[in-house]
Amino acid sequence: PAIILLFIAFPSLRLLYLLDEINQPLITLKTIGHQWYWSYEYSDFMNIEFDAYMIPTNELNMNNFRLLDVDNRVILPMNSQIRILVTAADVIHSWTIPALGVKVDGTPGRLNQTNFFMNRPGLFYGQCSEICGANHSFMPIVIESIPTNIFIKWIMNFNNSLDDWKQVM
Repeated sequence: PAIILLFIAFPSLRLLYLLDEINQPLITLKTIGHQWYWSYEYSDFMNIEFDAYMIPTNELNMNNFRLLDVDNRVILPMNSQIRILVTAADVIHSWTIPALGVKVDGTPGRLNQTNFFMNRPGLFYGQCSEICGANHSFMPIVIESIPTNIFIKWIMNFNNSLDDWKQVM
């Protein structure tokens, strides 16, 4: 039996070594699942935080998708390695973007991580794919992939509007 266990252990240890992350991500995005919305934090840039709620059906524009569009999209640069940290505040959620091949469970009290790479601009849609409550399907996710130079301008404008808001308060 010990020899059989060794034959099973060596390939498994090799796979664990190969699955270890060696990429240095350009951006870290923290995602927190709540019922029935997502919170996002860009901790690399002056602590930018926002919530993303589904747009109600009566407020949709002609170019929006029903049950898939949110009021605040996640903006990320294309052609860069992105690390995403996923957790939950209340129950188990699942942050899923099928077009990117990403599915990470968010569990309260635990921080899960994965990396992904977007090589083209566009919108990527997803939803919570965990049965986390009566309205679990109403937790859409929208990622907007943009060129890096436009992303830098967006971050600068976001920080400037944040400074303006702090001065008003």
